Amino acid sequence: MVNNTILIIDDEADIRDLTFDILSEEGFDCIAVSNSLSAFEAINKKMPSIVLLDIWLQGSEMDGLGILEILKQRYVNLPVIMISGHGNIETAVSSIKMGAYDYLEKPFSSEKLVITVKHAYETLKLKKENSELRKKIVSKLEFIGNSEKIVALKSIIDKVAQTSGRVLVFGESGVGKELVARMIHKKSKRNSNPFVTINASLLSDENVNAELFGEHKNGGSSKHGLGVFELAKKGTLFIDEVADIPITIQKKILKFLKKQAVDDSNQNEKLDVRIIASTSKDLSQEIKEGNFLQELYYRLNVIGIEIPTLRSRVEDIPLLCEYFLKYFEKTLGFTKKFIGTDAIVAMQKYHWPGNIRQLKNTIEWMLIMSSKNYNSVIGASALPSDVISQDESNANRTEIKLDMLVLPLREAREIFERKYLIAQMARFNQNISKTSSFVGMERSALHRKLKALALNCSDDLNDKDFNDKKLDSSFISA
Repeated sequence: MVNNTILIIDDEADIRDLTFDILSEEGFDCIAVSNSLSAFEAINKKMPSIVLLDIWLQGSEMDGLGILEILKQRYVNLPVIMISGHGNIETAVSSIKMGAYDYLEKPFSSEKLVITVKHAYETLKLKKENSELRKKIVSKLEFIGNSEKIVALKSIIDKVAQTSGRVLVFGESGVGKELVARMIHKKSKRNSNPFVTINASLLSDENVNAELFGEHKNGGSSKHGLGVFELAKKGTLFIDEVADIPITIQKKILKFLKKQAVDDSNQNEKLDVRIIASTSKDLSQEIKEGNFLQELYYRLNVIGIEIPTLRSRVEDIPLLCEYFLKYFEKTLGFTKKFIGTDAIVAMQKYHWPGNIRQLKNTIEWMLIMSSKNYNSVIGASALPSDVISQDESNANRTEIKLDMLVLPLREAREIFERKYLIAQMARFNQNISKTSSFVGMERSALHRKLKALALNCSDDLNDKDFNDKKLDSSFISA
């Protein structure tokens, strides 16, 4: 629920009082102050929904732009409406680039004031509603699946969350490294404090000091703002793709980890920040090549967590598909759909280089491609070409049928059974119990059948006979 509190920051008493009266009559709960110190004291007592901020503040430690910079660092979604005099329009426009919502030029009419404030308020409410909807959809912040690897991962997260040790999360792109960090934070005692995330791969030499440590260069001088380490005070800082940080900055991070303090900051006390970092690279190789500091690696890798790939837990794909269908149904307004068995099987046979992120995009693609189809079941034909090539599949089906026609029934049946069981065993990640349950055979009977067909359930089940017969795996969906 968005409160209706508005903070007015203006050094001119007449304008401050007039603005206070106009907005109070419109039903807003107004707080009026004249300088930066009083403004931050007011925010600490009660977080406003909107801030009206004068650019020039006489008798204030900070001017409006200085206050704006800190507000946008601490409260990204807080609408700040700048108030400017006749000579400050250019500065006001510049403030928009810094993240201000809008600006009012003095003298402004009461009608203009009310319209601007109400528009900002409605925009904030809409963002809040969308955010709450997304939180309800992903409220549990859990990995979807009941495979052994995911059950084990959830257990590790529960244990790690109770500690304060630094964590290094390993895994391919798209497996859910940030989700692990968020789950650890949510389950920890820090969950009421900030969770701040920064993607190291997006940092450049020009902005990295400002983003991490709040160091801003202005000509020959420099000033200190708030970097992510200070923003994450008493909370958790998640550094995504930490291996992409330049060596020079790695040294600064290492220095921070040793001192628990940011150089040149106004804070003398040590910063209580839990660091969770992630990487999709082989850090041991990066260390050998001189791209990553070995000491930083040991400092960050107090607790190491490796996330399984999607292709190593394909038995979770049906549950993931169901989850994403519901997600897109609620967020994008798609009609209720189901994914057919043929599509599920095809997805379980695919290697998923982009992991969960790619699966999510695939489900959205399938919904878009079938949006005009009133059939509630989405088949394999709706899969994108990088997952399955329908043209190639159709061509191979004809070849398979012709090959099968020249074989005696016993041989043809044996070939089919081999191909079928190879696909099902791969689908259930070589799990005999789950495969036997799905295909409708007793576990012991399936063991005997695999042995009779010379298939070893612990191997990759290479299909030599099929390669010899020039049969394609698409036969099982023919």
